[in-house]
Amino acid sequence: MLKYSVGLDVSSKSINGCLSSIDKGQKVTVKSTQTFPNSKTGFKSMDSWIKKNRKDENVPLVICMEATGNYHETCALYLFEKGYSVSVVLPTKAKNYLRSLGNKSKNDTIDARGLAQMGAEQCLSPWSPFGRFFYELRSLTRHHQSLQEQKTASRNQLHAIKNGMYSSKAVEKQLENMIKLIDKQLEQLESTIKNHLQSKAEVWGKVGNICSIKGVGILTAAIVLAETNGFELFENNKQLVSYCGYDVVENQSGKTNGKTRISKKGNSRIRRAMFMPAFQTITYQVKPFYNLFNRTFEKHGLKMKSYVAVQKKILTTIYALWKNNMPFIEDYQPEISKEQELELPSPVSFEKAEKNSADQVGTTQGKHPSERSLYASSPVS
Repeated sequence: MLKYSVGLDVSSKSINGCLSSIDKGQKVTVKSTQTFPNSKTGFKSMDSWIKKNRKDENVPLVICMEATGNYHETCALYLFEKGYSVSVVLPTKAKNYLRSLGNKSKNDTIDARGLAQMGAEQCLSPWSPFGRFFYELRSLTRHHQSLQEQKTASRNQLHAIKNGMYSSKAVEKQLENMIKLIDKQLEQLESTIKNHLQSKAEVWGKVGNICSIKGVGILTAAIVLAETNGFELFENNKQLVSYCGYDVVENQSGKTNGKTRISKKGNSRIRRAMFMPAFQTITYQVKPFYNLFNRTFEKHGLKMKSYVAVQKKILTTIYALWKNNMPFIEDYQPEISKEQELELPSPVSFEKAEKNSADQVGTTQGKHPSERSLYASSPVS
């Protein structure tokens, strides 16, 4: 055997488990299946069941489960604290994998077997729990979004009633009172979010650095930090961009050239939070973002596409400010050490190379980029 794999299909009240193994011939064999209650008693029974059916402790074991709202979190945390390697996959990824197996039926037992096979055949990323501070912050920011959506729905309903053929004064009054109540709750919640951020001096200092971007407020910073666990598991910009669904998807095959777009396969709450800051930074003409907007707009002439590029730029800038613990500087020019200056080619050599290239091609391509573009780089890409 190469590996044991446990697949868990989690619901609100029960958990269907399947323990499988994979051998050197890539054959997956089901060893045992069982159903447990989704409670601490059920988790203890699951732990005993895994240990009983894991005949060889030297063979690695992984646990694969699907993200189902909040119902999987307590179970995942329990198994993580017990020392198991836990992987939580997105529902769309699990659904597409199970579809590829050719299963015509669907039930909890089949899903658990499919997740066990998925964990056995693939090398899935390990899961780690949110810290309590950012988990509580996420609850606050998500509730804030829920209240905003309720307020929008109530305002739309009120507008429809007022402009209808007949109107009900009683309904209008209740909707107006509801909107006032939601406004009061939003105000209190924003104050709570701010106090929660201020409870940790290190976090509050970094939030101040993020808010030094003109157009980015405390709530935007709180949402990004809450949904990313304070960028705990991100090692570079590419991982963050992919997690938020800003990664570019191409559609090209042979002579066919389809539209290039962002995947949107990621955290929609962060993309929602980036919407207004993108407009604000362009309104205030913050240099890095304003220049990017103009450059991309001249290229394709689509405003919203340029705004999406600005959203991505703001997100990666927030990540850089958080990691480097520094405020935002519009005209940022990092200092270059003497060793780095010696490694860079001199401007004279650039001019000679450019002149020789122009003579060979027979055309003039223009002067070499300015000294700032040669010896200075932006703090974020």
